[in-house]
Amino acid sequence: MVPWLRADDPFPPLEHALGPSSGAAGLLAATGELSAQRLLDAYRCGIFPWYSNGQPVLWWSPDPRMVLQPERFRLTKSFAKTLRHVLRDEAWEIRVDDHFTEVMRACARAPRIGQDGTWITPEVIAAYSALYRQGLAHSVEAWYQGRRVGGLYGVSLGTMFFGESMFASRTDASKIALAALVGHLRAHGVQMIDCQQNTSHLASLGAFEIARRDFITHLRGAVDAPPIPWRFDKTVLEAVPGFQPVSEQ
Repeated sequence: MVPWLRADDPFPPLEHALGPSSGAAGLLAATGELSAQRLLDAYRCGIFPWYSNGQPVLWWSPDPRMVLQPERFRLTKSFAKTLRHVLRDEAWEIRVDDHFTEVMRACARAPRIGQDGTWITPEVIAAYSALYRQGLAHSVEAWYQGRRVGGLYGVSLGTMFFGESMFASRTDASKIALAALVGHLRAHGVQMIDCQQNTSHLASLGAFEIARRDFITHLRGAVDAPPIPWRFDKTVLEAVPGFQPVSEQ
């Protein structure tokens, strides 16, 4: 039985999350509301919300957990060539927190294979936007010729980044934003990006699964570390692992 939490109830221990045979592995609790404070409490414990319109707010802590270490970001030769082009071409920009809420809305509109609709509801946008106003949620945006063509958003606590969603309206634009994020986090000693659940796309970029206990061990130290700065531009791409800022052949 998944517990229903009232506004002031703490989350149950992560070990109470449903197991693989349940059909909802990792489901821990449900609530009737989604607030910025509840989100903060969740992230600090290794929990995240994921639900659809018409459902209560469902809270998850899967085991294993999908993560991406910036040092293990997978940079192909073709994508390295793309990044070199982005660095040279003045039409490309990387902006941070320029239009946070609009990035969330673009992520909500992005089509997902095998999914109808989106979990990024107006309630979700309002809660994460409240975290953004507190300086705890951020968007990384790829702009081309003055238009936002890709981006991502997530939550940053200490030296831990919790990735939430990406979108692209131009080829590779979301990957360009992710590469910029990876370069920035690597430059500031961040060792792990939470990707939540396994997807083939994340795996292709170098993400992998770890046991929940190992994720929580890292999380506990990272969220209490001093926060990192959140201002950067596309030159941060030079910090992407394996990137060589040389002329295209």
